[in-house]
Amino acid sequence: MPSPRTLALPFSLGLAALSAVLAPQAQAYELPSINLGLTTFVDGAPPPGGPGLYLMSYLQPYSADHFKDQHGNDLALPQSKVRVVPWVNQFVYQSDVDVLGAKLGGMLLLPAVLSASLDDGAGGAILGDTQTGMGDPVLGAYLQWQPVMGEQGPVFSQRVELDVTLPMGSYDKTKGLTPGANHSSIEAYWSGTWWVTPKVTASSRLFYLWNGKNSDPLSTRFASHGISEARDYQAGQAVHANLAVDYQLTPQWRIGLAGYWLQQLTETKVNGDALSGSKEHVVGVGPGAMVSFDMKNHLVFNHYTEMSARNRTEGQRMTLRYIHQFN
Repeated sequence: MPSPRTLALPFSLGLAALSAVLAPQAQAYELPSINLGLTTFVDGAPPPGGPGLYLMSYLQPYSADHFKDQHGNDLALPQSKVRVVPWVNQFVYQSDVDVLGAKLGGMLLLPAVLSASLDDGAGGAILGDTQTGMGDPVLGAYLQWQPVMGEQGPVFSQRVELDVTLPMGSYDKTKGLTPGANHSSIEAYWSGTWWVTPKVTASSRLFYLWNGKNSDPLSTRFASHGISEARDYQAGQAVHANLAVDYQLTPQWRIGLAGYWLQQLTETKVNGDALSGSKEHVVGVGPGAMVSFDMKNHLVFNHYTEMSARNRTEGQRMTLRYIHQFN
């Protein structure tokens, strides 16, 4: 059997915030974790309480029993089970400084893996062991525009952001799942919210991801691809999106539907050469709800079922997001 190697598990926020990863045989699961479904309703709007410091705390348990190849078929493993519970704390500061007609803001994101398990049915000989701990921190800066107003209230609002992931998290190249990616990433996104009616909104967040090089992989990580010694690898560039539609039941409650989509654009490179058939793809969709306790405290819940996975795991994802304003 091939030696265990790490492989990107779907999760993260803002950018490649947490490379919770695992490694089935003969496949390319190399993208770091990204924001798949963490942000949903009214996403392009300004912080609800105005300028100030915010905490956004996320739990996103993920489970999968399918490991897919480049054609969408299940890998031939005795067992294919992964369970991961990431926890992310994001500190966001919305200033009152005007830049290009928008308000300047910044954020610091601190991810961690609370628990993780892999079951390959072979005592870990294929997928390897797991590691918990701190992931890679993310620094970001953004511009938030105020909503365009109409006769019945807001009509449209938007934000742009640039994030950088710092490879400072726990990393063990011998593990099948490890919190740190051991490489930097840069991600830019645009987010917008449309008020279709005063009670119905549609939101989107569109990302572009560039990944740096991991110069310390397990040397046998790509042995199943005929590469006897991996000196370095660089995950491909990718685009992905979060989409959501919601209806305001009451001033406190919103319900709706949300989804995400991921497409890797360029092949992963190993020792500088493209790894054929390594592009990843997945779609997730499911219901959600948001409750606003007051202007400073909000809770969002979403549940996603994944489909159409290529070179990725395919499973179930739950997101619980708490938003609190300090001042």
